[in-house]
Amino acid sequence: MIHDSPVMKSALAVALGALLSPASAAAADKVAISDLADLAFGQLNMTTNQTMSENVCAYSGSATSGYAVQAIGDGSAGAFTLFNGSATLPYLVSWADSPGRTVGSARALTAGVSLAGFTSSANNKNCNGGPTATLLVTIQGSAAGSAQVGDYSGVLTLILTPQ
Repeated sequence: MIHDSPVMKSALAVALGALLSPASAAAADKVAISDLADLAFGQLNMTTNQTMSENVCAYSGSATSGYAVQAIGDGSAGAFTLFNGSATLPYLVSWADSPGRTVGSARALTAGVSLAGFTSSANNKNCNGGPTATLLVTIQGSAAGSAQVGDYSGVLTLILTPQ
């Protein structure tokens, strides 16, 4: 049931989990990602885009320290979609190969498409020097404004491939 009351819609809350999956067993020795945590948006503004960012450690042990990122949501055909029973809420994903970036300075990812051209500044899988990349997730105000009231959640899988 969709409620038009702003009071009801203000109860909308969102959580997003992220996982890493190397492209292959051989790639697992050459790439790593750490410091991922769930993103909890809490109550959403119904008119303004809202972005959460997370500084993470992305490591590539390739000769060039390069890597590609592929993001897959748990929506139909890997779409970036959050769920609340039968209701859905789309979101956008962006990635930057340095920490502390914003949506304007990150590259947008397309669900299921590998995007190359990133470089890791980490010198080991443990990223002892700190974060090396930024993951950004955006829920557009227009999508939140038309969403059914409730708690939404989803899983985002990130696949790194050494380049």
